Amino acid sequence: MKKTFYSNGKLLLTAEYVVLDGAKALALPTKYGQNMVIEEGSDKTIQWKSFDADGSIWFESAIPFAAIIAKDKPDTGNAIQNTLTEILHQAYLLAPDFIIKSDGYHIQTTLTFPKFWGLGTSSTLINNIAQWLAIDAYTLLRNSFGGSGYDIACAQNDFPITYQLIDGKPIVHPADFKPAFTDKIYFVYLNKKQNSRTAIANYYNKQGDITKLIPKINQITETVLQATHPKEFALELQKHEIELSNFLEMQTAKEALFPDFDGVIKSLGAWGGDFILAISKQDPVSYFKDRGYGTVIPYEEMIL
Repeated sequence: MKKTFYSNGKLLLTAEYVVLDGAKALALPTKYGQNMVIEEGSDKTIQWKSFDADGSIWFESAIPFAAIIAKDKPDTGNAIQNTLTEILHQAYLLAPDFIIKSDGYHIQTTLTFPKFWGLGTSSTLINNIAQWLAIDAYTLLRNSFGGSGYDIACAQNDFPITYQLIDGKPIVHPADFKPAFTDKIYFVYLNKKQNSRTAIANYYNKQGDITKLIPKINQITETVLQATHPKEFALELQKHEIELSNFLEMQTAKEALFPDFDGVIKSLGAWGGDFILAISKQDPVSYFKDRGYGTVIPYEEMIL
């Protein structure tokens, strides 16, 4: 019997990095996501095939049940297969019957966004597996891939949310975030995918006095949520960039890449790659395309 699951992609508007330490984040599920289709198979093996948004196969493998149970990663050079085996092994520990009581599976995943965009290839997969096996997606993420979990919350919700870790537990609330000026907001791909694990490790290596930063970010998140004018919204995002720039000891995206941009630019998620948010009075598409950044998506086309 065929089973189908779907999860939303994600963008983190505020509290990147510091969400790991309990800051209140505003997160936006995207109209892009990932499908997963599961059918019965044979030979105590998962025949796995992953399709990119353009229909091309970007990963294909046969994974024996025995390798999942033993967390066997024979090919040290295949990072994708090793990560998938790790996720499936942790899923097996939480719900062993999907291995014990099965003859095998054919599993097909399909992204509706290019996999290099960084909108949640891993988080949408983890949430789809959790739906399939009726296990807690946050636990599966924590045991396998790590991270704050905001991306899992986006995978599960079809509207903007606030996300906060309190005593290590995810607290998710619907956010009344539908600014009247979405026509001034664009998302720009920086032609570079960031490794979330590496970015998190770098953050912890540089971590200073987080206790002073978190209240500032929390206040910015609240002000962004309540902003009714694009100037107020833009100034808060600019303030957020300055606070994180000082803490991370890194240039902002605007300083590094777009110093002459007439508007405000905000990094989304790990700095240095994936998407940025641009807010501008004028349509900025030609500005970014002239500088080699051809993926510029208006707010209404990106966000649920």
